Amino acid sequence: MTRSSKPKSGSMQFWHRKRAKRIYPRVRSFSKNAKIPGFAGYKVGMTHAIVVDNRQHSATKGDKIFTPITIVECPPLKTLSLRFYKKTPYGLKLLTEIFSKKLDKELGRKIKLPKKTKEIKIPEDYDELRLLFYTQPKLTGLEKKKPEIFEVLFNGELEEAKNYLDKEIKVTDVFKPGQRIDIHAVTKGKGLQGVIKRFGVSLKSHKSEKKRRSTGNLGAWTPKKVSPTVAQKGQMGYHVRTEYNKQILKIDSDPKKINQVGGFKRFGLVKNDYILLRGSIAGPTKRLIRLTTSIRGKKDLEAPEFSFLSLKSKQ
Repeated sequence: MTRSSKPKSGSMQFWHRKRAKRIYPRVRSFSKNAKIPGFAGYKVGMTHAIVVDNRQHSATKGDKIFTPITIVECPPLKTLSLRFYKKTPYGLKLLTEIFSKKLDKELGRKIKLPKKTKEIKIPEDYDELRLLFYTQPKLTGLEKKKPEIFEVLFNGELEEAKNYLDKEIKVTDVFKPGQRIDIHAVTKGKGLQGVIKRFGVSLKSHKSEKKRRSTGNLGAWTPKKVSPTVAQKGQMGYHVRTEYNKQILKIDSDPKKINQVGGFKRFGLVKNDYILLRGSIAGPTKRLIRLTTSIRGKKDLEAPEFSFLSLKSKQ
């Protein structure tokens, strides 16, 4: 049997592999096909279901198929402020912002709350309007109370944006079943790892000199430098990653339909609105996942009909 050569399996698409700056990601680009093109939720875990395949060109169209499912709990978001941006040669510049008059006291764990809400003059010339949201982890079964804060582009008129300042926004106001969305998350951290685990380099022979779990050499003598393509040890996991065009199979507000016996492993019981996504997504349980309207414009599908949804305990 011939020996296959497999010097490295690590992709050079993401470089450098560095740690994320914070535990939830920043989204740089938003779709302009929706008024509010973004939301967020906490990853609950996975289960499986049997659904009727309704994809047009699928070989199993009309048949019942097995589908892995990820559950994301989506408690309502609240608006912290309305922000006005101006485009400059150096990027977006914040002109001013209007704060909401009704802010939760838990927000003081994250930022210094404004003592008085002053009347702010709205700039006449601005290029982008954004809503600054904060989450409500106190509504979930998580132990944390400190909210997360993030921005979402607003594709609408100023008067409409003002209406969102003092009201909660639900996931049903942003997404619908069958829609394709993009998932932004920080992956599970694995710390410092060697080249065997990080890049899939094969183990050297037991007769090799000195080391076995390392690369054979760092490259040629000339040029006198180490190429970035050479596999070396370093950070693995805890990276910001985006997955495009994940399909929403279902959006529901009744947790009894999804809660497993004894609760979900390492999460507990779902208490708020939730969405079911086809397949797996990045990040561990309890981590905040940012959901945005698909930026690549793939056509949405009809939500499939569920024949069976597993509620078996994974404890």
